[in-house]
Amino acid sequence: AGRVLVLLSVLYAFRFSGQALVESFRVVGLPASEAWASGLIPYPILLAIQLAMLASMLKIVVDVSRECGSFAVLRPRWSRFLIGFSAVYASSMALRYVVTMIFFPEMRWWGGIIPISFHFALAAFLYSWGRFLSRHRIFARPDHAC
Repeated sequence: AGRVLVLLSVLYAFRFSGQALVESFRVVGLPASEAWASGLIPYPILLAIQLAMLASMLKIVVDVSRECGSFAVLRPRWSRFLIGFSAVYASSMALRYVVTMIFFPEMRWWGGIIPISFHFALAAFLYSWGRFLSRHRIFARPDHAC
């Protein structure tokens, strides 16, 4: 689970970095700003949200990889929630893709896919973390005992 979470975090970090480079420095060779996000959230707010998410993901990765810490503790209800939520989240992104392709045929097949594909990566992160929590019998230990 640790390796999968690392991979998904790195993918998210690439997305975050790519969008930041385009927004801040107008880097040539990367897709335009509009390709990175839906535009529903202004970029400065989105940037803060993405930074908080990336920091949270990194803390989860560290705890799961070490099998120690608050994000690696056995929590059956939480793991079921994460697995169920990730399925709903991924399904909604699949529906979003289908709707986008139907109502915006000029975007077929790859237009607008950057945000959708990274939402799938986030759903996979939540699923993987939930599976880890459901399979590992790590009980609460103080962080200093790790």
